[in-house]
Amino acid sequence: MAEPTPDDIERGRRLFAAECEFVAGAAALEQIPEMTLPEIAFAGRSNVGKSSLVNALTGRKTLARVSHTPGRTQQINFFDLGHRLMLADLPGYGFAKVSKSKVESWTQMTRDYLRGRASLRRVCVLIDSRHGLKLVDLEAMAVLDEAAVSYQVVLTKSDEPKATELAAVRAATERDIARRPAAHPEVLATSARDGAGIAELRAALAAFAE
Repeated sequence: MAEPTPDDIERGRRLFAAECEFVAGAAALEQIPEMTLPEIAFAGRSNVGKSSLVNALTGRKTLARVSHTPGRTQQINFFDLGHRLMLADLPGYGFAKVSKSKVESWTQMTRDYLRGRASLRRVCVLIDSRHGLKLVDLEAMAVLDEAAVSYQVVLTKSDEPKATELAAVRAATERDIARRPAAHPEVLATSARDGAGIAELRAALAAFAE
């Protein structure tokens, strides 16, 4: 994959340095805001680091709530980035310390959102780089493939595994998504802690902004 140019990096930096405002927290489909901007959603297993990544992208520490308790995000949180892009922080899928009925409820809402959101340009599917793809990730990607929603796999916490381990996980992930119809072929490795890959992801997402 081609590396982003300096202009791409700068465009991404300027976009994500813009004012970012919380718009709505949707716990039901009817609470989801109207489609006014191109939208990017962030999905992943519970506690994979979605909120930390959103905070790192926007250069803010508390924009999206970070928790060490799986299942803390129980609604879709929407953020307006400079009136040019909408960011959607989705509830984590997989293990969560809440009732089974509540998990099923927000899982169905998320699926309905993914299938019916015409403004959705891309979903970033976050994968813990220490563990790679799990069955629940494959199931989530199957939903996106079925709905024909473009998605890109983003490895999180890339500062934790050794370089050789990270390379192996990245290669294995790229092999898996190569057969998936809605998957972007490039896998990005990021770290909210040391900033690795953040500029590249900003550049990729800035291409969808108005």
